[in-house]
Order: sequence, then C-alpha cells, then structure tokens
Amino acid sequence: VQLQAFGGGLVQPGGSLRLSCAASGFTAGYYAIAWFRQAPGKEREGLSCISRTDGSTYYADSVKGRFTISGDNAKHTVYLQMNALEPEDTAVYYCAIATKPPAIWLLMYNYDIWGQGTLVTVSS
Repeated sequence: VQLQAFGGGLVQPGGSLRLSCAASGFTAGYYAIAWFRQAPGKEREGLSCISRTDGSTYYADSVKGRFTISGDNAKHTVYLQMNALEPEDTAVYYCAIATKPPAIWLLMYNYDIWGQGTLVTVSS
C-alpha cells in the first residue's frame, strides 16, 4: 500500500496550488482519505477529508472557504485545491487513509496509512 502526495511548491501569497494524493496497491477497505499539514514546531493539523462511503467532505475552520477536497474513486486519487494561500499555510502537507471508520474525521490518530508529504511554501 502506498500513498503518494505531490503538487507542492513555492507560491506567492494569494496564489493557488492543487495537491494530489494517489493511492496504489490498496483499492478496497478504506473509509476516508484526508489531508493534514505540519508546520515547523507545530502539531500536525487535519485540514480536510472525504468519505469514500458517501463522498461527504469535512474541513477545518482554518481552511474552510479556501480549500476544496475532491476525489476520483476510479483513480483512487484525492485532490486538494488550495486558493488564497497565506504565509501561514506554509507546511509539509500529507495525505492519509483511514482503514476503519473515523470516529473523528480530522483527527490524525484515526488515519493509519500515510504518504510521504509534499512541501508547500507561501512566500513573496
């Protein structure tokens, strides 16, 4: 089972990026895919997730209205469209899979398969 996150990079404040998370070797038996991020010196933060069961989406308040999660079940790929980026969004972004129904959708301990992370830097 592998998750590969990509699409990070350097972007100016106010700009946009789209992250992708591709799952391979694991096509059944997961309940949600989520995006998290971790900035230097800070705890890992849950940003958004999408339920595989019914496509429901969830967002942290910090990104609501700016980030949009979407998924392509056929490709086992999830995207995170990030708009109106701010310097505070600078972090390593991770995607993760929950192989059991998450009790709390954006709690990192409910996710047990993680990708390697992709760095997003928002700076002028």
